[in-house]
Amino acid sequence: MLTKIREKAQGAFAWGILIVICVPFALWGIQNYLDTGEEAPVASVGDRDFFQRDVNKAYEQYSQNLQGMTIDEQSLKAQALEKLIKDEVLLQYVRGKGLVTTDDTAREFIQSLPYFQVDGKFDDKRYKTMLNLQKMSSAEFVSRIKNALIMEQFQRSIIDSSFATKYDVESFFKIQNQQRDVDYITVAVQKPAQQPSEEDVAAYYQQHQDGYQTPEQASVEYIELSLEDIAKTITVTDDKLKAFYEEQKDQYTKAERRKISHILFAINDKTDEKTALEKVLKAQKDLANKDFAAVAAEVSDDKLTAKIGGDLGLFNVGVMEKSFEDAASALKLGEVSNPVKSAFGYHLIKVTELMPGEVKPFDSVKNEVTKAYQKAQAENAFYESGETLTEMSYEHPDNLKTVADALGVTIKKSALFTKDKGDGIAADDKIRSAAFTEEVLHGNNSTPIELGTDRLVVLRLSEHKAAAARELKDVKQDIVAVLLADKAKLQAVEKAKQIKVRLQTGESIQAVAAENKLAVKTVAGLTRSKDDVPLPLSEAIFKAAKPVAGKPTIFIAELPEGEQAVVSLSKVKEGVMTEDDKKQLELASKNIAKAFGQTEFNALINSLQADADISVKAPK
Repeated sequence: MLTKIREKAQGAFAWGILIVICVPFALWGIQNYLDTGEEAPVASVGDRDFFQRDVNKAYEQYSQNLQGMTIDEQSLKAQALEKLIKDEVLLQYVRGKGLVTTDDTAREFIQSLPYFQVDGKFDDKRYKTMLNLQKMSSAEFVSRIKNALIMEQFQRSIIDSSFATKYDVESFFKIQNQQRDVDYITVAVQKPAQQPSEEDVAAYYQQHQDGYQTPEQASVEYIELSLEDIAKTITVTDDKLKAFYEEQKDQYTKAERRKISHILFAINDKTDEKTALEKVLKAQKDLANKDFAAVAAEVSDDKLTAKIGGDLGLFNVGVMEKSFEDAASALKLGEVSNPVKSAFGYHLIKVTELMPGEVKPFDSVKNEVTKAYQKAQAENAFYESGETLTEMSYEHPDNLKTVADALGVTIKKSALFTKDKGDGIAADDKIRSAAFTEEVLHGNNSTPIELGTDRLVVLRLSEHKAAAARELKDVKQDIVAVLLADKAKLQAVEKAKQIKVRLQTGESIQAVAAENKLAVKTVAGLTRSKDDVPLPLSEAIFKAAKPVAGKPTIFIAELPEGEQAVVSLSKVKEGVMTEDDKKQLELASKNIAKAFGQTEFNALINSLQADADISVKAPK
C-alpha cells in the first residue's frame, strides 16, 4: 500500500516534462506534411494557439509509450490535446508569478539527456545535429527546457511543502490494517443445456457486426538505414587497421591479475613510528620460519584481514598510496616486500596470485578490429545519411524513390500485417504503429522511426485493406459460445440475487447454502494484504458498508471467471499500528504527504483551467 501511495504521489507533470522534451526527438523530428500557412488552430489558451501538428506530435509520443496495447487513436489524441492545454495553462500561470530558471540549470539538464550523449557523455556534435533535424535553434530549445523546468519547480513547491499529521498517518494504518470477518457462497457458472436458436444467433450477429470483422490490414514499402550495413561498405586496409589497433590497444589487452595480502603495524596514539618499525622488522624475520598467513593472524593490526591471513583481494592501482602500490606492483609471485611505510603504518606485502597481463596480437584480433573500425567510421556516415533521409522524405512526402536514389539504398516491401501482429519488419510495434497513423494512411511518408540506436526506417503505405464484416456462417460458432456464456452468467447472477434476498430477510447462510448444495467459506480476520480470497472479492469486501445494528451486510461480488460470490460481512475490526508499521512511520508520513500534495496540485490545475480563456474545436 505504501508503494502504491508513493507511485500515485509521483506527479503527472514529472512525467509530462518528458513529453515537452522527448516529443521533438523521439522520432527524429519530422513535424508533419501539411502546409500550415493557412492552418486554423484546433485549440487556444489565451493568446497561445495549438495546431493539429502539435496534437500529432504529442500523440506520437503517447503511442510510443503504449506500444503493444490496443489504442483508440481519436481518444488518445483527445488526451494529448488535453495535456497540451493543461501544460499551457500552468506555464502561463507560473510565468505570471515570475518563476525563472538559470541558463546553467538548463544547460546541465540538457547535457544529462541521453539523446545528446555518446558513450554516456554529452556530445556537442550530436546535439547540434539533432537540433538541425528539428530545424530548431539552440536558443529555442533552451527556452523550451526552461519552461518545462519552471513548471516542474512550481509543482514541486506544492508537493514538497505538503505534510501529513500524526492523525493522518494513524488513520491510514487503521484502514490499512482493518480486519473483516465474512462468510460467502460461490455460485458457479454452468453451461446451459439448451442451445440458442438460429434467430437468436442472427439477431446477435446483426447487433454486434463490428465485433466480427476481419482486422484492418496494411503493407508498406520502406527504406532502412542500418549502421551495420553502412559499416560493411567501409573500405579497410592493413595500415588503417593497424593504426586503429594501436589507438584502441586497451580494448585488446587483458589486464594483469594480481592478488595480495599484507601485515600492518599501525602508527597511532598508542604506537609510535619507532615501535611500529621494530615490530615489522621482527615479523619479517619470523617469516623465515612461519607462514605469512599465520603471522598476519597473530600480529597484524588490520584485524579484519588478519582473520583471513591478511588477504586484501585483487590489487587495483589508484586505491592505495603510491608507496604501497609501487611495492605491490614490483613483487613476483610468492615474494614478500621489505617494510613499506604508508599513512596507516608499516606494511609487509605478499603477492599470492599473479596472472600476467597480455596484449592480443594484431593478427589474432584482426577480424574484431575490422568490425570495430568499420563501425567507428560508419557512425558519422549513419548520422549524415539519417539527416538526408529525414529531410528528403519530408521534402518529397509522396514517394521514397527520390531519397532511395540519393542514398543508394533499396526500397523494400512488407507483407500485409495488422495493428497487432506482423512478420519481418512489421514484427516491430513501432512499424505497425506508424503504418496506421493518419499521415501514412493519407499517402504520406512516415516520420523516421528509430529501431534501437543503429537502425532508422521511413515507410509509406503500399496496400491498405479496411476492416470488413465476416459472414455469419464463419462466425456462427463464436456467437453460439458467447450466447451460451451470457446465458450461463445470467443464470448465475439470478441465482445469486435470490440467495442475497433470502439472506437479507434473516435466513442463515449455512441453511441457504445447504438447500442449494453449495459450500460456505468462512474467513476471519481478513486484511487487505492477505490473499485468502480472490483479489476482486477482497476489493468488494473492503468496499462494502460496515454491519449496522448487529445485522450483517449482504452483497454480491463477481469473480474473474464470471462466478457470483454472495457475501455476508458480519464483523469489522479497526486496524492497529503494528511494530513493523511503526518502523515505516517516516516513510508513510512522507508518501501520504506527497499524495496530499499531488491532490492539491491537481485541484489547482483544474481551477486554473476552469478560469482560463480556452477554446477547443472539434478534434480531427
